[in-house]
Amino acid sequence: MTYRELERKAVSHLEAAGIEDAKVDARLLLLYVSEKSAATLLMDQAQEVSDEIEKTYAMQIQKRCQRIPLQQIVGETEFMGLPFFVSEDVLCPRQDTEILVEEVLRCLKDGDEILDLCAGSGCIGISLMKLGEWERRHLTLDGADLSEKALAIAEKNALRNGLKEECTRFYQGDLFDAIEENRHYDVIVSNPPYIPSEDIKELMPEVKDHEPLMALDGKEDGLFFYRRITQQAASHLKEGGWLCYEIGYDQGESVAELMMQSDYKDVRVIQDLSGNDRVVMGHL
Repeated sequence: MTYRELERKAVSHLEAAGIEDAKVDARLLLLYVSEKSAATLLMDQAQEVSDEIEKTYAMQIQKRCQRIPLQQIVGETEFMGLPFFVSEDVLCPRQDTEILVEEVLRCLKDGDEILDLCAGSGCIGISLMKLGEWERRHLTLDGADLSEKALAIAEKNALRNGLKEECTRFYQGDLFDAIEENRHYDVIVSNPPYIPSEDIKELMPEVKDHEPLMALDGKEDGLFFYRRITQQAASHLKEGGWLCYEIGYDQGESVAELMMQSDYKDVRVIQDLSGNDRVVMGHL
């Protein structure tokens, strides 16, 4: 069987399984399994595939047909132009979350201390550190998450992206219980669980069946963690410090109101590229 024939067969299986981007996923998995560049694979379309590659590729396609996310199958993804390890223990970083990173970068100053709450893979905090470093800003990062397995991934990602150990620390615990009482930050950033419990069953299989429930479930109305964090964050922010959230598309008004009720100033709701509310931020 040639590479062309193998890929066409894979596309048919993926389409039958309801994969929307069947052609894209088939190609990316073939690149992953064959360890070829896109250009080389294009030139080798008529070449016969080895039995080992054909067998391994079939296994990966079967995983994707089971709706396991592509990022989990290959074990990594890209976020803000940076590489990140992923597993079933963390949410796969989403492009929508890049809006949060871009907005926080605008308010970071040299020497700022950052807390990434509900850190997961660490993609938000690590991206802020790395991009801030490129802009010659010297920052420090604490990341906190309830999941020890997620923090293990975050620590690997910090090392992979070359963050200095003395500037980056990760803590396991329930929100602010993970950090010292007298610890204060210039910026607290968080992408907490925000899907209402009843809505989770309506999510795509890749999400509801293969990503960690604890990173998705925002309790009854999706605002449970925003309430907790907003109420407690003031005790861990320096004067003028920023609290910055990713939110669900329909939560902008509610989260902004929570922040204003807690006396945050200049509270703003920012839309993503699709025009949906995506970020809420304000400062003390």
